[in-house]
Amino acid sequence: MTNLVILVGRISRDPETRSTQGGSSITTINVVTDRPARNKEGKTYKDDNGYTVKDAEFHRVTCFNGLGANVAKYCKKGQLVSVEGRLHYSSWEDQDGVKRYGCEIYADKVDFHTKPRSGENEDAPPIDED
Repeated sequence: MTNLVILVGRISRDPETRSTQGGSSITTINVVTDRPARNKEGKTYKDDNGYTVKDAEFHRVTCFNGLGANVAKYCKKGQLVSVEGRLHYSSWEDQDGVKRYGCEIYADKVDFHTKPRSGENEDAPPIDED
């Protein structure tokens, strides 16, 4: 059996880092991917400017410890990244007693495909841009 996720998309906002009571570091990023939108007949269509209309999806990605530290240090909103990891589902009860459910990706690997914008994280390691 396999639980494997591979995403390639852009970071939709700067990483957020927090620490657990045990001292572990957790960094969260949101990665946005898009795909062509489809009409009722299942066909793609274009907007008034001639561009194919896209549907965006936002994916919550959680990075732990060393990986999280690197993501927090070198990633910024707008960067293109690829993420390899697994789906993790959780459930909890909110303040009103309503059962809630969530899904996120626990990252095993994050590759940076673009550099941060000029002036940001200029000490970042070189990025292979094939």
